[in-house]
Amino acid sequence: MKRFVWRLQRVLEIKANEERIKKTELLKLTEKLTQKRSELLIRERILNEMIHRLAEMQPQKRLIEQELFLRYSSTADELIRQLKMQITQLETEQSKKIAEVLKLRRFREGMEKLREQAKMEFIREQEKLEQKELDETAAIRFARETNPALQGNSLNGKAGPILSI
Repeated sequence: MKRFVWRLQRVLEIKANEERIKKTELLKLTEKLTQKRSELLIRERILNEMIHRLAEMQPQKRLIEQELFLRYSSTADELIRQLKMQITQLETEQSKKIAEVLKLRRFREGMEKLREQAKMEFIREQEKLEQKELDETAAIRFARETNPALQGNSLNGKAGPILSI
């Protein structure tokens, strides 16, 4: 039987490879987003802990610490704002990347379905050809067995009647 060869196999391989690359990019982007989110949580926690600690201090000590905190908090607030902007940007990029991956996946899955259909059609055609060949062989065998004049031409090596001209 002939081997199945699909003309669009290379396109399918390229799209599958492209999907793998996009998934890897999405994974890296997700890791970066997770890192930025954890950094934001840490910064916010530090700021909240400082506020909580200031609230528990005695009023005389609190004034000095509060001044230091107010200087630090403007810098911390700016860092938190920047982190939130970066997170928003990364989330947008992540959404786009997810859409790209899904688009490539749908395309690849559609191509795989087409490939399976083509393979099933190929197998059906091969089975038809094989059945046709078997039918022809059976018809020839039946004709030789029923017609004594054709028995000399059989493949079993028996010599048939010799015709003289």
